[in-house]
Amino acid sequence: MQMDKIRNIGIIAHIDAGKTTLTERILFATGQIHKVGEVHEGDTEMDWMAQERERGITITSAVTSCPWNGYRINIIDTPGHVDFTAEVERSLRILDGGVVVFSGVDMVEAQSETVWWQADRYNVPRIAFINKLDRVESNFLKTVEMIEDRLSGRTVPLQFPYRDPDRRFLGMIDILTMNLIIWQDTTKGIQYKSIPIRQGGSLSLSRQFVDRLERYQEIAVERVAEIDDRVMERYLNEGDIDLDLFYRSLRQGCLEFGYVPVIGGSAFTNQGIQPLLDAITDYLPSPIDVPSVHAVDDPSTVRCADEQEPLAALAYKIMTDRYAGRLVFLRIYSGTLEAGQTVFNSSRKQKLRIMRLYRMHANDRTPLKRAQAGDIIAVVGSQNISTGDTICDLQSPILLEEIKFPEPVISVAIELRGDSESVRLTKALHKLEAEDPTFSMSVADDTNQMIISGMGELHLEVLLQRLREEIGVSVNAGLPQVSYRETLCAPIAVEEKFVKQTGGHGQYGHVILEFSPLKRGAGFEFKSEIKRGEIPREYISSVEAGLIAALDNGPLAGYPIVDLKAVLVGGSFHPVDSSDLAFRSAATRALRKACTKVNFALLEPIMKGEIITPVEYLGDVMDDITRRRGTIKEVVVRDAVQVITVAVPLAEMFGYATQVRSLTQGRATHSLWPARYEQVPESIKEQIITSRGY
Repeated sequence: MQMDKIRNIGIIAHIDAGKTTLTERILFATGQIHKVGEVHEGDTEMDWMAQERERGITITSAVTSCPWNGYRINIIDTPGHVDFTAEVERSLRILDGGVVVFSGVDMVEAQSETVWWQADRYNVPRIAFINKLDRVESNFLKTVEMIEDRLSGRTVPLQFPYRDPDRRFLGMIDILTMNLIIWQDTTKGIQYKSIPIRQGGSLSLSRQFVDRLERYQEIAVERVAEIDDRVMERYLNEGDIDLDLFYRSLRQGCLEFGYVPVIGGSAFTNQGIQPLLDAITDYLPSPIDVPSVHAVDDPSTVRCADEQEPLAALAYKIMTDRYAGRLVFLRIYSGTLEAGQTVFNSSRKQKLRIMRLYRMHANDRTPLKRAQAGDIIAVVGSQNISTGDTICDLQSPILLEEIKFPEPVISVAIELRGDSESVRLTKALHKLEAEDPTFSMSVADDTNQMIISGMGELHLEVLLQRLREEIGVSVNAGLPQVSYRETLCAPIAVEEKFVKQTGGHGQYGHVILEFSPLKRGAGFEFKSEIKRGEIPREYISSVEAGLIAALDNGPLAGYPIVDLKAVLVGGSFHPVDSSDLAFRSAATRALRKACTKVNFALLEPIMKGEIITPVEYLGDVMDDITRRRGTIKEVVVRDAVQVITVAVPLAEMFGYATQVRSLTQGRATHSLWPARYEQVPESIKEQIITSRGY
């Protein structure tokens, strides 16, 4: 297929906005499926995992594709729950465009903001689809206003909902053509009719309502005229819209200037799907419309979306299939890939052979012989590919930027119910770790307990459920624990030698390191300022490796050290006794020495939260947050409820769902997501350190 006919898009939104239902209707409208599944019945195509169907939520991103009017649309349906935000992160990294779904009832919600900012970070052009307009309490215009106010979206509404006097939703009015689109329920929205609403049309509307629509039309023209003033000239001079020029100009605005076309409907009642598909092909980019990718280590090395270019692809997801084995999902940016081809993993400096290629439909596979630039596919053939690895041509290697994931913020100790399954458990956890970059496992030094870490209680609960149901390993889990961090409070310089003489070759490594704190969230940074000849180049990487190994165990309570800069400023070597091990050991000991000579701070994860409550419970909810060391950031009125934005330590929020239900008689809802790390107050710091036995 020609690349300008391909669209790689993601469906992103807050939980329960209707992403999976919308994707299901898209597949039905395009003929990819012939029976519509429902989330509440647990039979949708895209929510294929048993845990997804049982819980009625999307847990893992699922990819599919469908045809529409000569185009191929590759779709990734993503989770809405914050615990699975890594699935959104990895999807946006490789997508060209997005459809952001908003509930017309709940409007812009907490996770709506999160996914919007994620899309901003990757410069993903997007369309807004306002869903659930069949609900009487939905508000299309208020949702548009909130997109502009809370998300700074440059919206261009292209439709307006039409209701009867009882507010029953009948269809959408295209404000460019002034036609009412009504979908036939008997065909589940496959057939629809377009009715002119202006004078002479078959539909009679009040003059006041038509005037209102014409004002919305003027606003759309004014905004698009900022891209091309010929749109406004035609509108003023001839009283109508040059639709081809309008569409081209809005497409340019969407791709280059952050314009957001807005349309609406009701996925559940099969209304609004075809105009959305048209908008995807009209306004969102093809692979050739997005910037070329460049090498992270050499910006002058670029790959364009062209089959004639050398192969460049990014592994964005790993999944284990019961029958096919380990599947690696790739976004191909340039060149072609064939089954049986030998390629190069530039992230690991390894050659490997790709045995089979598949086009995916959720967890179903269609074999391919060949894939091209612009494709999103799955491959089988190597265990030596991880999420974020670059797969490229053997003769023309390139290293693409990796995918960055948030660090786990919550941990749980687990133990087997029977010792005989320890090998199976370890193997299963390693498999989950490969699939999910926000999940990690470790063994506690003091108790020898196995510790699993993730993004939230639901995240770990689902992973433990998968262990039981998919792998047949049952474990007991302890209470959730916060993943604290430790960080340096002041700069310090340290000199350290590692010298051993045991007969024959000895060990010699000598380093002088300067350590200093970095801003929150910066992680670890290593820099070498060694003058030529002081330490051979091969040992400089050994110093970095030794420091990274020492970061796992901080001096206060054994938590990882973060936000640290280390500069290698001096040292020496021995031509016979120096080795990789000696310089690793010297660096590790240097960091440990620094830990004894300077103060360290304990950091805790701070969650941003949104609590929606009836006004009569506002005081109780706010008092409870304050007791949990939280800060009230904002309180706004949204229709009949109060929306409270808070920042609160994760350590204080375990069991909060039960508490807020009790406070509000079950009428409040809340959501939390990781925001940042902050220093723990001294009084609480001592309690944490003591509880760890330090």
